Amino acid sequence: MATEIKAPSFPESVAEGTVAAWHKKPGDSVERDELIVEIETDKVVLEVVAPEAGTLSDIKVEEGETCESEQVLGMLGAADAAAGQEKTAAKSDDAQPAEKDQAAKAEAPSASGKQHEVKAPSFPESVQEGTVATWHKKVGEAAKRDDVLADIETDKVVLEVVAPADGALVEIKAEEGEQVTSEQLLAVFAEGAGGDAGGASESSGSESSESAGDEKVGDKILAPAARKLVAENDLDVSKIEGTGKGGRVLKEDVQKAIKAGSAKKSAAPAAQGSVAKAAAAPAPAVEGERPEKRVPMSRLRQTIAKRLVQAQQTAAMLTTYNEVDMSAVMALRAQYKETFQKAHDTKLGFMGFFVKAATEALKRFPDVNASIDGTDIVYHGYQDIGVAVSTDRGLVVPVLRDTDSMKLADVEKTIVDFGKRARDGKLGIDEMQGGTFTITNGGIFGSLMSTPILNPPQTAILGMHKIQERPMAVNGKVEIRPMMYLAVSYDHRMIDGKDAVQFLVTIKELLEDPARLLLDV
Repeated sequence: MATEIKAPSFPESVAEGTVAAWHKKPGDSVERDELIVEIETDKVVLEVVAPEAGTLSDIKVEEGETCESEQVLGMLGAADAAAGQEKTAAKSDDAQPAEKDQAAKAEAPSASGKQHEVKAPSFPESVQEGTVATWHKKVGEAAKRDDVLADIETDKVVLEVVAPADGALVEIKAEEGEQVTSEQLLAVFAEGAGGDAGGASESSGSESSESAGDEKVGDKILAPAARKLVAENDLDVSKIEGTGKGGRVLKEDVQKAIKAGSAKKSAAPAAQGSVAKAAAAPAPAVEGERPEKRVPMSRLRQTIAKRLVQAQQTAAMLTTYNEVDMSAVMALRAQYKETFQKAHDTKLGFMGFFVKAATEALKRFPDVNASIDGTDIVYHGYQDIGVAVSTDRGLVVPVLRDTDSMKLADVEKTIVDFGKRARDGKLGIDEMQGGTFTITNGGIFGSLMSTPILNPPQTAILGMHKIQERPMAVNGKVEIRPMMYLAVSYDHRMIDGKDAVQFLVTIKELLEDPARLLLDV
């Protein structure tokens, strides 16, 4: 008896989705709860799993086609090996002449060698194109089904491209750094390739393990991406140890050498006297040389630049400052730090106190928690606070949802998780959308005071800074206290100066007397 494979129920804000990838073909057997197809919406990618064990008998919505909530995507029949073989044979005879031609053309890395086209994922409508950030597999290197082959960086999130089967890459058609569009062909992948086959293809004709685009420099073989890095940084190739097949120098090897500083070119050994002289009084190698390096701006950086300029051009932005005595929070943290970690398996930091203090202040000043939509003001009856996280790719702002109902430990755990996944590029688009208020902490980098820029369409942002001991007048006496400058930037179109100042003073009072957070006073 056939079973319907349906799309998941989409959230109310999602009208339709796109079939991004079928992980099974008609005739393939599947196990219960095994991933069959992925549906990509404008916010997140949804996985559809097999409702029961059987054989995929029919696909009703092909890759790239749109589907609605709970629409039938395909049919799952009872497990029947003979029927599956007949369907597979019929499909390979009638519906896949192009793949046959490709297989015949490059009989290639293995005997079983059915070839697949590896394509970029279907991008959401708001994303026009992406950049090939990293290839995790090289031509000829063995890969298992669903292993990550490449990362595609868009202006919102990093998308992973996975292997369609067990095998290896035959050819890479879009190198690292190249721009690609939705569903563009990235590479050709052959089933059953890799391992010995990969080694045979690499060794045929020469012992150098060279692949397409490699270049031999001295006794080293450089991959294209590695060669580019070596040229940009003027490195000595002989000092770089290659970890690829046959000693091939990869991009990762060059990056490691740059970080360690072990591959810098040394002066010619001919004139040791001059070298000693130069060491004593360093001078430019070429008089008047002014080196420059031009690199393309990443898509995330372009988006950050666009949004920040937009914020300054569209909002009547103003900043108010204050300072907070952190003595009480630091004493509380020192007293319960170890107990807190044992009880909740996470460290007690400062950010949790600021999130809870900001949440209470937002409840008292709803204008600060509101946003502007055209000529309308949208008041939010909840507090979703974005926390700015710095990564190698740029600044991202994941959002803590309903912070009023979160405990201090929940806030700390979630922030740690956000930071780790942000640095690994694993945050989802939905985790960075929305938010009614933002907190940014420049103090971890040593900033003493700054003017944070709004995160549209929000109307306010809180800037934290470095804790620094300063002499303060306390009850008529001068005492050394750990002080932090606070800054609130706000949209003057929405928020009056009085409300902005009182909002910041409320945060200051709650932090200087943390018991207020518990007593709600």
